[in-house]
Amino acid sequence: MTHHVLSMPATEEQIRRLRIGDTVTLEEVLFGIRDATQIHMFDHGRRTKFDLRGHAVIHTAPNLRKVERSGTNHSGYEAVCVGTTTSDRMERFTRPLMEREGVRIIIGKGGLREGSLEAFRDLGGAYLAVVGGAAALETTWIEAVEDVDLDDLNPESLYKFRIKGFGPLLVAMDSHGGSLYASVNAEAARRRQAVLEKLGAA
Repeated sequence: MTHHVLSMPATEEQIRRLRIGDTVTLEEVLFGIRDATQIHMFDHGRRTKFDLRGHAVIHTAPNLRKVERSGTNHSGYEAVCVGTTTSDRMERFTRPLMEREGVRIIIGKGGLREGSLEAFRDLGGAYLAVVGGAAALETTWIEAVEDVDLDDLNPESLYKFRIKGFGPLLVAMDSHGGSLYASVNAEAARRRQAVLEKLGAA
């Protein structure tokens, strides 16, 4: 198990060094994205002004407060609570995010499926897991909301966060076909079968 500190954006070479069970701390920039954001981007053909190549996105619809724009706050928002949402329903967007936008890392909770694992393997990506209920802690890792795009979708806009010490996060799916979720499911199935056999119900 290795700990990695990645200053975003990251290269494919850096991402392919990650293995399931490793931990990662991100620095500099993180983008917040959710269902509606991706539906508009990929189903309705909308494009973002942001360059997402090599970057990480986090599945979130943050609780933000509108504030007066200033020299230190160009977006007009400040973070109140930036939590992570369940990733599974956004499974179909993993490959488009990577192929069209160049995203390298997806952060969420609950994991993704085989299609995403194949995209990570083919294109050089990884899924980093956050423990559910850690929104208050995650918010302390965000220094500012630097910019917002597709803001008519608020709160499911596309957010650019400035971050410091975002992590440690767990590498749960890597670019080598590794998936902690698959391993856990296989072990659970093995134990279930063993119990059923012991009970004579197999």
